[in-house]
Order: sequence, then structure tokens, then C-alpha cells
Amino acid sequence: MGRILLALSMVAGLAMLAGCAPEPLPPPEMSGELVVVTRNSPTTYFIDADGKSAGFEHDLASGFAAAMGWRIRFVLADTIDDLLQTIAQGQAHIAAAGLTASEERRRTLRFGPTYGQVKEWLICRADIKQPRGIEDLPGLRVEVVAGSSHAQHLRAFQRRLPALKWIEMRVPSSEELLERVEFGLADCTVSDTDSLDVARNFHPALREAFVLASAQPQAWVVGRGMSSGFSRHLADYFKDLEQDRALAVLRERYFGHLKRLKEADVRGILGKRGSLLDQYKPHFHAAQTETGLDWRFLAAVAYQESQWDQNAVSFTGVRGLMMLTAQTADRLGVKNRLDPRESILGGARYIVMLRDGLPPETPEPDRTWLALAAYNIGSGHLHDARRLARSLGKNPDSWADMKTVLPLLSRREYAGRLRYGVARGGEARAMTENVRIYFDILTKYEKPYRELFAIDAQIPQGS
Repeated sequence: MGRILLALSMVAGLAMLAGCAPEPLPPPEMSGELVVVTRNSPTTYFIDADGKSAGFEHDLASGFAAAMGWRIRFVLADTIDDLLQTIAQGQAHIAAAGLTASEERRRTLRFGPTYGQVKEWLICRADIKQPRGIEDLPGLRVEVVAGSSHAQHLRAFQRRLPALKWIEMRVPSSEELLERVEFGLADCTVSDTDSLDVARNFHPALREAFVLASAQPQAWVVGRGMSSGFSRHLADYFKDLEQDRALAVLRERYFGHLKRLKEADVRGILGKRGSLLDQYKPHFHAAQTETGLDWRFLAAVAYQESQWDQNAVSFTGVRGLMMLTAQTADRLGVKNRLDPRESILGGARYIVMLRDGLPPETPEPDRTWLALAAYNIGSGHLHDARRLARSLGKNPDSWADMKTVLPLLSRREYAGRLRYGVARGGEARAMTENVRIYFDILTKYEKPYRELFAIDAQIPQGS
């Protein structure tokens, strides 16, 4: 009798649990809404400097929804386990989160088309003896993201090396763990190449020990109950992205600039941020108020140009924080190029002038990167580069294409096509890419500037 009661109670308990499970979402073909579960990280989904949602996976998923004529809604998961549970319960149609489509995961999960490959690196603190292989890890505190493919690969190694131990941390991504390693809270962690490329510009003391796993495919997880027609739409979408080079352009937008800086460059801006930046902030804020350009972007330009040295002078005669030429200064009404306020305001106005001089069809952020290139070599040389891009079958409104064309301005075989003569286009490309990274760094560590009237305008009436 006791066994019967126990069985009945178990059945009742399972029924209650089943009743608590949420109903699966209707497919987007019925609801008109694509629900995407993702995680908050610099490589997937984040809120940008303008307060808007952005990120590689965000843009990729938004493009798919737009192509299908669906609305899109993002759900943020705190951990990978939570993300996969959301998919398993039918509460999202896809998981777009830079996930590795490992063999172990493919046994239980349904993946869409592969859209990238990453390596998985073991990353360690600089002040420990660097491990050369998996056999050197026992005795070290190794932290990895719970539920990640990193943990799966470590478990595979543990079968032949039982002494191998690690700690699985319930965090959304490896960025937090990379920071813990640099601060000495852990000895090592595992990171894929995309996350590492982002992190090295904030944490220069990290060291790459060895590759844990190479050529790991990335793909979306397709949700529970999705039709074969949905999978065909996914396959067609990624095929079109490859053929149109749109995937390469999107990858360049988020990751193409990340590997330029050396460790000394990163340490330089992080160090001078504490010793020099505060005295110039009021001028950068004033320039933002006048031009609408984010003050941290302007500070990034100033650091690239002068390392925030208000008395900087180059051998070509450019001067000041924003390194203006005498001709440009006169044009902008800057009387003293060594005056920090005048230099910053003048440089900001010049960037806006160059940006406004580009065709209206040039999109952002490409428009700003092209304006930065013109800031370095002049608008005439930039127009030469744009004409050269067209003649080579490239898109003059795409930074991904223009960054390959700019270095050609210094080559003799192209001189006959250039109305304004040869130019150091490679230098303009390098300057622009460096500013992009410095802007990323300052956006992470410095708060946005909001004028008082803008803050007041957001306060509801009667509050």
C-alpha cells in the first residue's frame, strides 16, 4: 500500500511540474514575432554609447527578422544554462549568443548554419609560470563559464588526466573571468578568440598560454518545435549573407579593428586616463554639447593624435591636442592651436564638417570612420580613394572596403588615377582603427555625458 501511495504522489508531483511549465511560444510564422534568447557581452548583445541595443549577434538576428518581415524581441539569459533552458522550454525561437556547435552539444541541440569559427585559448595571469599544455594545469585555479564548451573540452581532457580540476562560474560570458584573472582572483581561464580580442584592449596583462581547442564552429540553436521551413529560411539567410559579403562587413564592424594596439598602447591610455583626462573633460563635454559627438569619441581622437599633450607639435607643423594644421585652424576660427579648449572644439567641428561632406547614403558608423580617415589625409585624398574604390569594384560607402583601398594611395601604379596625388592612406587607416579601439576603452571606463537640461527633460511631469 505504501508503494502505491508513493507512486501516486510521484505521478501527482510530475503532473504539477508539467502544469507549471510555460506553454511554448507560437512560431514566428503565426505570431509575426521572432523571439531571440542571447546573453549580454561585448561579442553578442550590449547597449552602446547612444543607449541603443547593439552587438554582432543582435545585428545578425535583427537582419534575419527584417528579411522575414517579423518583429524581433530579445530575451537576456544570465548564464548559458539559463539560455539553453529557455530554448528547451520553447520560450525562444533561436539562441543567438556566439555558441560553439560542439559535437557534444549537437547530440542534444539542433543547430542552424555555421557562420564562423573560433579557437579556444587558455589565458593566464602574467605573474605565474605559464603552462605549456594541459598537463601543467593541476594545482592552478582555473575558472570557466558554467555550461560552456570550454568546460566540455576540459572534461574530455580530464578522462586521461584525473588530477585536472577547474571551477565553473555562473556568469554570462568569459569577459568577467578574464577580468578576474587579471586581478589575481584566478590563475587561468578559457576564452574564445572573439572575446579575447575584445578583452586584450582592456586587460593588457593577460597572457595566451596555449590553444585548448581549435576551429570550433559557431551557430545558432534552433528552438523547440520549429519547422523544417524555418530551418530553410535560416539556411537561405546565411547563404545570402555570404554571397553579398554582408556577414564579412558585419564581422568587420564589431571585430575588424580589435587587434591593432600593442600592450604598451593599451597601458598608455589606461595610465594617462587617470593622470591627464580629467583636466580636459570639461572641454570635451562642451564639444559634445556643440557638435553632438560623444565626448569619449573626441577624447579617443585626441589621444590618438597627441596622447593628450596640449603642447604637442609634429614635424609637419600640426599642433595641439587635436593636432590641427594652421590652414584648418584658420578655417575653423581657432586662434591658438595650443589652447586645449580651442583645439578640442576646432577638432570636433572639423570632424562634423568632414562627415557632413560625405554623400547622404553613406551609413553610420562607416560615415564617421571615413570622416576620421579624411581628418588624417584630407577630404581630397579621401575622395580619390572613393573613386579608386569604385574603379576596383568596391563600395566607397563601406569602411570594410575602404580600409583595403586607402593603403593603395601611396602606390606608384595608382598615382595616375589620383586627382590629388599620392597620400599616406595606410596611415589614415591605422589612425581610424586605433581611434575605434580607444573609443571602446573609454566607453567601458568613462560615463557618458548628459547635459542637465537633457536629464530634466526625461523626468516625468509631477514626479
